[in-house]
Amino acid sequence: MIRDITLGQYYPADSVLHKLDPRTKLAGTLVFIISVFLFHTFPGYAVATVFLAVMIRISKVPVKFIFKGLKAILVILMITVVFNMVLTPGEVLWRLGFLKVTREGVNLAVRMAIRLIYLVIGSSIMTLTTTPNQLTDGLEKALRPLNKIHVPVHEISMMMSIALRFIPILLEETDKIMKAQIARGADFESGNLIQKAKNMIPLLVPLFISAFRRANDLAMAMEARCYHGGEHRTQMKPLKYAARDRAAYGILAGYLAVGIAFRVIGI
Repeated sequence: MIRDITLGQYYPADSVLHKLDPRTKLAGTLVFIISVFLFHTFPGYAVATVFLAVMIRISKVPVKFIFKGLKAILVILMITVVFNMVLTPGEVLWRLGFLKVTREGVNLAVRMAIRLIYLVIGSSIMTLTTTPNQLTDGLEKALRPLNKIHVPVHEISMMMSIALRFIPILLEETDKIMKAQIARGADFESGNLIQKAKNMIPLLVPLFISAFRRANDLAMAMEARCYHGGEHRTQMKPLKYAARDRAAYGILAGYLAVGIAFRVIGI
């Protein structure tokens, strides 16, 4: 399960998506997230599915690697589906005691499941095709107008980049700790849900200690290199839009227009 989390990881490949400006990919992710909530019928979700499939195809990231990340949200997905089917009022399809599954609940559960899956996959494509440094530069450049109202844009971008960079590191550390404790007789699988939660306590303590130690080492390294925030800092590779970025913005505008049209017409 730990190795199945793909969010925050970067997959190197020679694709059009990898070469796009990070600001373009951030805008594309935002547009896709908006479209997922604009579409509320299955024809609309079919359009989103085609768009997402094309993005996965041109990213050259293995489909199995992308879908592997869905295992991490399987429990949340199941809880969402069950709660929507049982708690939504409407025409009853099946009843067991005080529990009842409604037609409207099934319809809502399917839509919510599709939205959750597409949100995870869409976000994963952005992080898989963008390095943390590129993501930091893109966020900082996109949010630069907020500097005029004294918003610490560089510091916010740096924190988000460090958080994404730490995800695979902490996952690897968690895997090492689990294997070490299993070798010493620890059991993380048996027992009920409460017992499994208690079994995780010996894992969380060393993980938190390791995380704080890494954060302290990173802070000391940044201070030793005279890091003083984003004021008057320059970029080694300044971001510039290319022809492919302008074409991508045109495609995104068309896709968003389709989503708005489907919402207005009610398709």
